[in-house]
Amino acid sequence: MEKTEATTTIDIGESSKERKGKAPLLPNPPPPLVANGKATTGGYKKGVAIFDLILRISAVATAIGAVATMANAEETLPFFTQFFQFQASYDDLPTFTFFVVGMSFVLGYLVLSIPFSIVSIAKPLAKAPRMLLIVSDTIMLVLATSTAAASTAMVYLAHNGNPNANWLAICNQFTDFCQQSSGAVVSAFITVALLIFMIMLSAIALRRI
Repeated sequence: MEKTEATTTIDIGESSKERKGKAPLLPNPPPPLVANGKATTGGYKKGVAIFDLILRISAVATAIGAVATMANAEETLPFFTQFFQFQASYDDLPTFTFFVVGMSFVLGYLVLSIPFSIVSIAKPLAKAPRMLLIVSDTIMLVLATSTAAASTAMVYLAHNGNPNANWLAICNQFTDFCQQSSGAVVSAFITVALLIFMIMLSAIALRRI
């Protein structure tokens, strides 16, 4: 009678040597939360909004300089008696008065627009604050440009006069008055340039939404 030997086989998994060097079997990482490129665009727009806020604060400073300098532009010549003196003041000229009033409106708007610029930083993908800023900035740009351009003509006449119209140059006598009014006009044009840059930034931000 023949005996059959029962054999048992045991499956041994991969040895540690064979598993060495293989990456662990982990689930695939979840895909990044990016929808239509908004994650990248949001960071770009936030940088644009921060730069816009810096330009806006700078424009406030230059507008303050323009209004304060022109509003204090006056000079009295140090000769003749106290009853008969030559005096030059910004309110003697309607153009300079218009300059002070117009730039005051621009200054007030720039101060009020700062919170909207901060909102654009907090919510870079929001369209409404950016649209409001670009429309309002354009209106204030027109006002600032008109006041600065009109005052530039008066400053030119004060420095050079107009022999054809028998208008004499007064800056040879009223030197301080002319320096102050000229400085105010320069500050106004710097404000105009900053407004142009702000409008360009808003247009670029809206285009990439």
